Amino acid sequence: MRKPFIAGNWKMNKTVAEALELVNAVKGPLADYPGVTQAVCTPFTALAAVSEALKGSTVKVGAQNMYWEDSGAYTGEVSPVMLKELVDYVIIGHSERRAYFGETDETVNKKIKAALAHGLKPIVAVGESLEQNQAGETEAFVSGQVKAGFEGITAEQAKGIVVAYEPIWAIGTGLAATPEDANRIIGQVVRATLATIYGDAVAQAMIIQYGGSMKPSNVKELMEQPEIDGGLIGGASLKAEDFITLVRVSAEVRGL
Repeated sequence: MRKPFIAGNWKMNKTVAEALELVNAVKGPLADYPGVTQAVCTPFTALAAVSEALKGSTVKVGAQNMYWEDSGAYTGEVSPVMLKELVDYVIIGHSERRAYFGETDETVNKKIKAALAHGLKPIVAVGESLEQNQAGETEAFVSGQVKAGFEGITAEQAKGIVVAYEPIWAIGTGLAATPEDANRIIGQVVRATLATIYGDAVAQAMIIQYGGSMKPSNVKELMEQPEIDGGLIGGASLKAEDFITLVRVSAEVRGL
């Protein structure tokens, strides 16, 4: 059975002091659910303090982005070499990065390879817009993102990569795909596409999260779906009680 994974994506929220207050509030309660992989992906400014605060806990730390070069004249960027001292995970290709900051399937692929080269675990985001969804283009578009993102990635490397299916229209809007629809896209599109690249055994072993407005009110229904292995959580990860609930319910649903 795939181990469920709940990761908080804090986006551009929390000062260092606020970040420490939040992780100190969650790390004790979350220790009760070691059967669920747990991570918080904080702003760069809080990574060092949060990493130190979470040492020895069940909660892992992730970054929200990175550049693909090790060093150089890239003002404002952060490299995998800088991150690997602080984090386990790094989000790559989040829809907000694609929409606002020019991320492409090509840059996503470069970042995945750079992260893997330095022992970081990528959380690779894919997902369609509302217009694409309404036009019936979801399957082709998401499958294309997976193929392009994983270009040149070996089967052995792929096993260590997490995929997050996040329909863009469900991020920060309060809208969410129905559990059945999310399960169908994850199973019949994302996992099926990975199976065409790497074979069914590898695809079945890979963790695929749902990333569109998972919250306490819908986590049970989402986690009851067999293809959904967890969540990449936005707003609900900013409140200690909500984040703890997501992990607890995930553990209960999966009997962990």
